[in-house]
Amino acid sequence: MKSAPVISSGFLERITDPASPFHPDYLSYRNGEITQRELIARLPHVAMLGDSVCMDIYISAPWSTFWRAHTCRGENWFLDTGSPQLGIRSVSKRLEEIMPFVAVQYAGIGALVDREPSRQNFFRRILGTRNFSGQIGQLLRAPRFPDLILISIGHNNVDWAWRCPPDELNAPEPRLNHQSQQFRQNYARELRRLLGRARTKKHRVAIVVFGLINFESYFKGRAMAERLRKSDRRLYPHLETTYKYFISFHPAYRCNLTRLASIVNEELRGMVEELNRELHDAGHIQLRYSHALATADLGRVELLHPIDGWHASAEGHNVLAETAFSDLGPSLEFIGIH
Repeated sequence: MKSAPVISSGFLERITDPASPFHPDYLSYRNGEITQRELIARLPHVAMLGDSVCMDIYISAPWSTFWRAHTCRGENWFLDTGSPQLGIRSVSKRLEEIMPFVAVQYAGIGALVDREPSRQNFFRRILGTRNFSGQIGQLLRAPRFPDLILISIGHNNVDWAWRCPPDELNAPEPRLNHQSQQFRQNYARELRRLLGRARTKKHRVAIVVFGLINFESYFKGRAMAERLRKSDRRLYPHLETTYKYFISFHPAYRCNLTRLASIVNEELRGMVEELNRELHDAGHIQLRYSHALATADLGRVELLHPIDGWHASAEGHNVLAETAFSDLGPSLEFIGIH
């Protein structure tokens, strides 16, 4: 599945304004000195790497999910190009209020922080899932390297009960420790690929590594959805379907999922600190860890999709957008978006 750039609507009209920082570029375009493609390349570029937390998706019957995975685009907390009736004020909409830019969504449904090359299961293959290594690879092949890169991935990696040996379900400590260490190693390897390319660029590059969402808060909303479904089976018709794809969502396994997510977030924080020590000589690169999503209050049932009670509703995407955008100030200032 290819990721197509989305250009801010009416960008050409906006940069005709002499007060626009891109007005000199517009004049070069108008005078035939550069092409429209070259003009667009001079706009700020923002990329999103992640998993289904960043996408407008919900789980239902297999073939419906498959079809939705290949057709849904741009109605999520990062990028919203869909119907205004949904009422999502995405990160892209908020950025557009500052200046026109180009957004690219690389996130993949079911995406994992993986060890390349790794064979994907059948469900992920038919969904066209791009794991973290594939998303990084596609970004590196793009003709224009982004100015701002947002990363929110790893939620599928904390499904600790998936393929867990029966004897470890009641004694999971070694498994949790192994998964968190493997996660950090795989994440750091792919992030180093990205940083290696960023080093070769002349423009400023800001990268934000978001911690995993606040699962402790999130499961409060999920528990309410489960209670509502018990009283009315018409509600959340595919709430139980989610257990087929995310074993650790079972109530018996949630506590350790929440623990693992907290461990993983500390690993992400430590990884960013380690990589920043390696970047001491690269003043044009800013790498930050953001705890914004990991501390967001996601405990209201209204934030969950009414079909699967798993993924975000439109209101949920709004909360994620507001939370993520609220922590982008230092990155935007670094690359000159203000």
